[in-house]
This record gives sequence, structure tokens and C-alpha cells, in this order.
Amino acid sequence: IPLLHRALAMSKRRLLLFASPWTAPAWMKSNGDVRGKGTLKGKAGDKYHKTWANYFIKFLDEYAKHNVTFWAVTAQNEPLAGLFTPPQAPTIAFTAAQQRDFIAQDLGPALARSPHRTRLLMLDDQRIHLPHWAKVVLGNSTAARYVAGLAVHWYLDAIVPPGCSLEATHKLFPDHFLLYTEACTGFFMF
Repeated sequence: IPLLHRALAMSKRRLLLFASPWTAPAWMKSNGDVRGKGTLKGKAGDKYHKTWANYFIKFLDEYAKHNVTFWAVTAQNEPLAGLFTPPQAPTIAFTAAQQRDFIAQDLGPALARSPHRTRLLMLDDQRIHLPHWAKVVLGNSTAARYVAGLAVHWYLDAIVPPGCSLEATHKLFPDHFLLYTEACTGFFMF
């Protein structure tokens, strides 16, 4: 928080912060561990999903007490990577349908009821999952009304041309923006 305050004070422009979760607490996950290939227990609309959505609001509440606000949150960092990550990595696995239902029934309504004007981003994973992921989530009118945009990572960009992923998604859902949210060099050994 002190570093964020310093960055906000030094910036000549307004900083737009976003947050992205890696995992829920172990007691909420199917594998009973913050690490590994677990999903949220149960299904959208149940106590686990509602509690996880409320974690987002409590996170925003606590930062707001320190005058730090978030422009956006993502529903989950790399939801499909949860199926492929090493067992020690903290993650939650979601399919597109699971993320759609979590957004429509739990996270979207929780954010809408909260005092925060924080936007919601979906996917937050490789663009190789587009436009399929967008069709599943944004094809649902309830989920779509809560989602402002799509968060995309660049690690597998060489596999899928932008026309087949980004452009195709934009044509299908022009009212939802596309934003690269994670990138680094040195990901591949070669």
C-alpha cells in the first residue's frame, strides 16, 4: 500500500489499477489446497461461490480504507492454466462455462451491489482461447451485462494469429474491450 501511494503521488496521470486472483482459500477448493489443480467446490450460486465473490468485495473494501481504488478486477488469473500448472502453483481451474456462471450468479451481482465502481474483466488467459471463451461468457446476456472487457495474456500469441482471436472476438462483441494484462519475455527457453 505505501508503494501504491508513492506511485499514485508520482504519476502525472490517473493510474488505473486492476487486481487478479490466483487462488481461493484451501477450504473452498476441491483439492483442499491453495496449490494445484483444484476448482471451487460446488457450483455457481452455492455458498462457496458466493463466499468467493464476497472475498473480492472485502479485498476492495480493505484497499479503499487506505485510499486505493481498483479500476477493474478479473474473475480469475489463467483459469485454464489451473489444469496444466505444476502442482505447487496457486490456482483455481475454471472452464468458460464455469466462469460464465460464476460471473452471472455470484461475482457480477456482488460487484453491482457493492459501493465500488470497479469493472469486471473476464478470461485473463491466453488469446488462444478466443473467440470461444467470449462466445460462452458474453453469449449469456446476464453475464455479459456485468463484464466490461476481456483480459488477455500474450505467451502463446505465435500459435494463433490476431485475426483469428482478437479481431474475431472484437467483431462478435464490439462493446467489450480487449486488454493485454500479462506479458513477459523469457517464458520459452528458446
